[in-house]
Amino acid sequence: MPAATDKKRILWVDDEIDLLRSHILFLEQRGYAVLTAPNGDDALELVEQGDFDMVLLDEQMPGKNGLAVAEDIRRRVPSMPVVMITKSEEEALMDRAIGQRVDDYIVKPVNPNQVLSVLKKLLEGDQIRHQRIARDFSRRYLGLEEQRKGLEDWRGWVDAYRELLSWELRLIEAGERGLLASLEDLQRGYSRDFAAWYSRSYAGWVQARERERPPISPSMPPLSMDVVPDAVLPLLRDGRRVLFVIVDCLRLDQWLTIADSLTGLYEIEESFYFSILPSATPYSRNAIFSGLFPRGIAQRYPQYWRDVRDEGSLNLHERELLAGQLARHGVDASQLNYQKVFTAEEGAQVERKLPNLLQAQFTVLVFNFIDILTHGRSESDILKEIAPDQEAFRSLTRSWFLHSSLRGVLEQAARMGVTVVLTSDHGSVHCKRPATVFAKRDATENLRFKFGDHVRSEEPSAFVAKRGADVGLPDMGPRTHFLFAAEDYYLVYPTKLREYQGRYYGSFLHGGISLDEMVLPLVTLSAR
Repeated sequence: MPAATDKKRILWVDDEIDLLRSHILFLEQRGYAVLTAPNGDDALELVEQGDFDMVLLDEQMPGKNGLAVAEDIRRRVPSMPVVMITKSEEEALMDRAIGQRVDDYIVKPVNPNQVLSVLKKLLEGDQIRHQRIARDFSRRYLGLEEQRKGLEDWRGWVDAYRELLSWELRLIEAGERGLLASLEDLQRGYSRDFAAWYSRSYAGWVQARERERPPISPSMPPLSMDVVPDAVLPLLRDGRRVLFVIVDCLRLDQWLTIADSLTGLYEIEESFYFSILPSATPYSRNAIFSGLFPRGIAQRYPQYWRDVRDEGSLNLHERELLAGQLARHGVDASQLNYQKVFTAEEGAQVERKLPNLLQAQFTVLVFNFIDILTHGRSESDILKEIAPDQEAFRSLTRSWFLHSSLRGVLEQAARMGVTVVLTSDHGSVHCKRPATVFAKRDATENLRFKFGDHVRSEEPSAFVAKRGADVGLPDMGPRTHFLFAAEDYYLVYPTKLREYQGRYYGSFLHGGISLDEMVLPLVTLSAR
């Protein structure tokens, strides 16, 4: 029961208030202070004089009826919760009440427990839910800590990562900042162990895939080159029209923040896959479109991949790579529609012509906004202020999506009955720890991976491959090593240590090994 000083003040308005004394006593015994009024005019006078937490309002009274009084209360105190009590169960009355923003309604005869339930829901619901979340997380914490020891099943990593993200979102909603600090410690442990597991497993996956395509198993996760065969080709072979959407640099947590906005349009079937190395667009997205590791792309399409160090030239032939993959699987690619969307104007153009595009069986759209935002944030103080952390970055992503051409595209596709496969090519990690890297001038510039002459780092968790074949990349000579940053490290040179530490601290980067970069949503959306 709340303390006397914390009592919630309730105004109960009913022309037969004397008949409700037992109900009022019931509420007072449970810690509520209940004042009464026999009509709407007296109620409005009390509302103006007093500080109430809620109004219980009879719908049928002499003089002003309940709906009129509710409207007057809304004008005077817009935030005041109002609960309508009515004898009528007519749908039209309920619609009018909801239209006037009545928060709830109770149908007579009134049951005291029913009233108490409504009061708790509206006045104490958030507090009760937050207490439950905090209690549930505290109970689950030790289980999560124990679970991460010895995880070797990729599905186990996905489930654990998704659960950690779910707890993060729930604790933020509950305002449990203290428990969030405990969760962050847990997340760091998972990130460290995942990077170690991925590093020791990856070469084996590459070797197995280059011999043949082994079936997905607990030890063999789906990778970037499996996205089209696993998620797209079965739909095309089933005769469905398919819209394949890749949102560049969309993290799993960002997907979770926008998924609820699509439930009214689509049945959502959610699966996952792992990005290849490097977890960066020129490599991971080309692997999606080609169905090959970068090493295989260079061998099969040397005209497209002349210099793997020149990242800017590696994403110029995505349509051709996808057409080649479709042809290898016996799928006609002559009517393939493919388009990248960089700007709002390009997105608006796609929306306008989408009905024509979707007449074809297979349409592919790549939306680059989140990747542009991620890169731009590293260079812009304003964007860093707007999105200083992961919570704000997720919020910014949701705001963009709800007002984006991508949202408009998905709405149109749902109306046309087109099945959508939506995914990302890689994620990004919020980098907070610099790791010194030693390399010569020939090394690549990315802050999460380096290719170069005997490139190395003093950070123990960094993953180094001495042959391109070990990581599915073209060989660049016996002296070239391949270095990948793990967890939330970013690679800085000793000669520019302070400059790079300050400039890139807190940046969202990609190309290395982390849960945030590697574990990606692969979602099939079937129109309702």
